Amino acid sequence: MLALVKNPRIEMSIHGEHTDELIDWIREKFEVSILTPDKEDSIAIEETNFWQEMQSNRIGNLLAATRLKAGLTQAQLARKLDVRQNMISDYERGRRRLSPAMGKKIAKLLNIASDRLTK
Repeated sequence: MLALVKNPRIEMSIHGEHTDELIDWIREKFEVSILTPDKEDSIAIEETNFWQEMQSNRIGNLLAATRLKAGLTQAQLARKLDVRQNMISDYERGRRRLSPAMGKKIAKLLNIASDRLTK
C-alpha cells in the first residue's frame, strides 16, 4: 500500500499485516490519501494527483522547501527581501509568479542556483 499524508507531506509504503489498522491510526491525526491500495495495483508516481499537484507549483514548492531548510519563516525571508510576508506566501502557493529578478534575489539569499527558481 502506498499512502500519502498531505500535511505534513509524508509518503509511505506499508506492507504486511494490520496495514489498515495502522492507516486508521494515522488518519486520527492527519489527512491520508491512499495512492495505491495494493502493490499489484501500482501506478507511476507521475500519474498520481499528488505528483500533478506538486508539478503545478514546482517553483513554489521548491521555494518553501529551501526556505524551511534554511531555517527561515516566511516573515523572516520577507524581511531579508524587504517585501511583505504575504508575497512569500503567494509565491509558495503559486498565487504569484516570481519575476526573474526576484527569483535571482531569493536564490542568492537561500544559496541555490538561480535557474532553479527562474524556470
